[in-house]
Parts: sequence; structure tokens; C-alpha cells
Amino acid sequence: MTAATATDEPTTHPTEGAALVDAVLGWYAEHARDLPWRAPGAGAWAVLVSEVMLQQTPVARVEPAWRAWMARWPTPADLAAARPAEVLRAWDRLGYPRRALRLQECARAIVAEHDGEVPADEAALLALPGIGAYTAAAVAAFAHGRRAVVLDTNVRRVLGRALEGRALPAPSLGRAERDRAAAYLPADAATSVRWNVGLMELGALVCTARAPRCDACPLLDACAWHAAGKPADEHAGRRRTQAWHGTDRQVRGRIMAHLRHHRQEWAAGEDLLVAGADGADPAALPDPGQPARALASLVGDGLVVADTGAHAGRFRLP
Repeated sequence: MTAATATDEPTTHPTEGAALVDAVLGWYAEHARDLPWRAPGAGAWAVLVSEVMLQQTPVARVEPAWRAWMARWPTPADLAAARPAEVLRAWDRLGYPRRALRLQECARAIVAEHDGEVPADEAALLALPGIGAYTAAAVAAFAHGRRAVVLDTNVRRVLGRALEGRALPAPSLGRAERDRAAAYLPADAATSVRWNVGLMELGALVCTARAPRCDACPLLDACAWHAAGKPADEHAGRRRTQAWHGTDRQVRGRIMAHLRHHRQEWAAGEDLLVAGADGADPAALPDPGQPARALASLVGDGLVVADTGAHAGRFRLP
């Protein structure tokens, strides 16, 4: 996911742009989900945390985790002072636990470099650890009301279908796609924020990847993809599918789950290998070295610490 930085000068979008914007804004006003990070009182830190959590993770799993997180660490300073082990435990099953540690690094940078306040400028946001182009644009727009081109997979899919007749966006974001999105961005900052979030919501609830509900879409009459008979995904052969069962990622997840729930600080390496093997003897696996390889990769990523003292072979969260 990425985003193009909006200029301060208004853009001139095609004639039909105003009608598309009005349709999306009208639909969003009626159908927007009541999410806590969208509440009027939610601050920039709340928005930033939600954006990091929502990367590759559904809203249904994020919302309870976000509420617990914000109750525990309501400011960047609170998270910056936390033990990394507690941060990883609180992250629980959101997936990709490195995001949790990067979020803590981000909090520490906000405290050290911005007096504990999440910056509003996209360039300043991009300079923070773990913050990419999409997240920087989203925080600038949704937390600070800035005019920014926010391009997540939902927005790309809606615009690609409506404007170009493509079933799904290309695997990588190109300059032409960024420019097209910028051309349709409303000139008024407040309207541009609603347009961005409205497109995201439309893609999440109606214009979904696998089962779009075209009959409920406010852009149906103007949708080039629907008018073309819903052609198939032209990039299907180039897409990578992320397997889970039997992968090192799954084994890593089992080891992390064991450590999160381990009552003592240190855990024996043998126990972690068995946990990685889902309770089986690692030697009986089709790939006997997989649990050890997964554990070593967790240590290499800084998600697990190995005891280098007198009790080698023990491991804990950082």
C-alpha cells in the first residue's frame, strides 16, 4: 500500500468527478460503520494505532485489541515506556508481531522528536519507524484533516473498477494510478478526507474483492467494470498467494503464542520446538528442522531473546 502526496494547489478532476464524489459521500453518510478511531474525540495517536493494526488484519479482530491497547497505552509516551514483552503479549493474535515492536519504536520517536505529539506533516510521519507512505497519508488525512491521497487496497479496487474497468488493481502501484487518484481528490480538505474514508468503506463493505455487491453500490451506473460485463482479473497470474498452513510463519506463530502465555520468564528451547510442531515431536515432521529454523528467525528478528548465560537453551520475549 502506498499513497501520493497531495499538493496544496487544488487539482482539476474530470467533469464526472464531482458526481462520483457526491455519490460516495452520500453513501458513506448513510452506511459508515461506527468505529472507535473515527469518533470525534479520537486523537492522532488513536488513529495511528488503528492504521498500524489494520494492516492485513480485519476490523473485527482489530477493534477489541485496539480498545484494550488504547486503555493501556493512551499516549505515545505510555507505549514508549512499556516493556517490549508486554507489548507483544498485548498484540496477541493480530499477526505480524514485528508491527508491534515497530509501533513502539514509532512511539519512542514521537516522544523524542515531536514532544509526544503525532506530527501532521506527511514527510514527518514518513520519517517515523514503521510508517510507510499509506499510513503517513492516512494519519495526515484522518487524524489531522489534511488533504492527502490515501491509497489502500480498497480505494485502489474501487477506483480501478469504476474508472478503468479493471477487476482488481495491479500488484504494484504505478505513477499513472497515483496521478489518477490525485486528479479525483476534492480540493477542499474536509471533503477530501470524507472522500478518502468513503472510498475505503465502500471497498470494505460493498466493492469487495471476491463478492462485490454491485446492486448496493452508489457508483453502479458509472462503473466501467460493471458496464464491461465484469471482466476477469488481468493480473491473476502475477499475484502471490500467502499460504499459512505448514509454513514457517505458522510455526513462528505457535512459538510466539507459547511464549505469550508462558507463566515464567524463560522457556526451554525444547518446549518451544514442540510448541512449534503443534505438540508433536519435531523429528517426526516432514521438515524436522522447521521449528528450530522458525525459532532462530524469531531471535534474528528481535521478537525472542536467547539466554546467552549459564542457562543456554532458554528463550523469552524481549
